[in-house]
Amino acid sequence: MTDERATVRPVTLARLVELTHACEDEAQSTEDIETALDVSHRRARETILEATRIDLLQENGPDDDPVYTTTYVGESFLKAIRAENWETVSSVLSTQSPHYGTFLEVLGEVEPTDLDTLLEHLEENQQYTPYTFNQTSVEVLGDWAERLGRIQRNAFTGSYYLTDEGEPPRNFQYILLGAYDDLEQTAGVNLRQRYLSIPRLREEVCERTGCRRSDFDEMLVELCQQNVGKLELSGAPMDTAAKDAAFGIKQIDLASDDGLVSTSQSTQQVMAGVEQYDKQYYYIAVYDRDIAFKPEDSK
Repeated sequence: MTDERATVRPVTLARLVELTHACEDEAQSTEDIETALDVSHRRARETILEATRIDLLQENGPDDDPVYTTTYVGESFLKAIRAENWETVSSVLSTQSPHYGTFLEVLGEVEPTDLDTLLEHLEENQQYTPYTFNQTSVEVLGDWAERLGRIQRNAFTGSYYLTDEGEPPRNFQYILLGAYDDLEQTAGVNLRQRYLSIPRLREEVCERTGCRRSDFDEMLVELCQQNVGKLELSGAPMDTAAKDAAFGIKQIDLASDDGLVSTSQSTQQVMAGVEQYDKQYYYIAVYDRDIAFKPEDSK
């Protein structure tokens, strides 16, 4: 068997988890894996080859009838999955997968960026290596990284960027006002639209700062609570266009079905607003720009 393929195989994160778990307790043949994962022979082989390349599995036995067992790296991978430690899962993949590690490294150099520009830089970076990238491989790697929280993708423009693992920005109010100004729509000569979509504002601020969407929501609610009368949140009908995203927001959760540790994956196409006092808000208005912000953890 050879695992030398220039591009990453189109294997989902869920399949890698299921396969690594299936081979954890005892060696499994390809046929065993087909049954355990309920997939075709071709799909089973594709997943096995990628998992073996990144050292989650080890091949044993004769070439004409191999079996597969989970490696030490695979055990570490599963341990992090079970603990829902997505940062460690991403770290394992970035160390073991030459494609995933390069994807994150190059993105860090050109972020925020669209898919075509990212692909161009990846191709340039890898021109003297045995590895290559195409649109499918970038989408596969982006899917892994986004579900693990290592990157985010602007749900309206599709731009990729790394998430900042440090503290949220202390100058959040100024970044928010800058994004608000840039997004503010004009309805006529010198006539501005006061209420802006929170989902759009969230995507813009997160792209500029690298902060996670959940951190943005917490900071926005805190900011509004600290500046009553200057900022106002507004609700909206459930079918409001403020919640319509061109790209889904990919997430990951731990699940356990049929004895397999797996990852249930969902793509949230309709974006949420922010919640305050058990009510959802989808728009924000700025009435006074003289606002202050003191993060909760600094009080």
